[in-house]
Amino acid sequence: MAQGKVEICGVNTAKLPLLKAEEKEKLFAQIESGDKQAREKYIEGNLRLVLSVIKRFSSSNENVDDLFQIGCIGLIKAIDNFDSSLNVKFSTYAVPMIIGEIRRFLRDNNTIRVSRSLKDTAYKAIYAKENLLRQNMKEPTINEISEEIGISGEDIVYALDAIQNPMSLYEPIFTDGGDTLYVMDQISDKKNKEENWVEHLSLSEAMKKLGEREHEIISLRFFEGKTQMEVAEMIGISQAQVSRLEKNALRTMKNYLTA
Repeated sequence: MAQGKVEICGVNTAKLPLLKAEEKEKLFAQIESGDKQAREKYIEGNLRLVLSVIKRFSSSNENVDDLFQIGCIGLIKAIDNFDSSLNVKFSTYAVPMIIGEIRRFLRDNNTIRVSRSLKDTAYKAIYAKENLLRQNMKEPTINEISEEIGISGEDIVYALDAIQNPMSLYEPIFTDGGDTLYVMDQISDKKNKEENWVEHLSLSEAMKKLGEREHEIISLRFFEGKTQMEVAEMIGISQAQVSRLEKNALRTMKNYLTA
């Protein structure tokens, strides 16, 4: 990452404003009352905070402009979610938010490289989306984002899609009592719905070794192609319980078949 860079994303970092404590307090009170100009001024007045955070990632090979823009997204999220009544300094709350946003970017961006122009479009769209969501208290449409930034909806969709990375089927999404649920547990197998591998392993006998609930879960999951969430809703238990019972059932069946 380039060090000592004065201009980042068209911003002259040497001329960034520095807000005093009383100014920050006053601006935040205005932000909470819906003042958009105060919000923009507060963002600008805290860009030095973003700069200080991205220095922690000096060993990264990422473009400093990218890190700065991602850090700004973290800053905006911090401003929009900060509760001034908690008597906590804004910087104390914002720094972990900014760091978290950058770490997610570095984690998700380590395999796919996207062109500079696509990234710029995507960042503008994300920034506009955050603004519109705060202003209107509802998720903006692509057309609304398009009008806000003057870029076609098609280009916005393409840019946002370009910065998304494939997710591993083994990506953990939830943990309950030590049982981790993975992305693959959320996906139904429609292709193998009728010709599932279990039909070729004499599972009719193995399934007789299961309890009634475990038998039902295996039938729904592997013969009807239901997701764990769908099974949980159908039989009235939590998804974590479905996962636990499914694993126990498969273990029982495997032990029977390999005995």
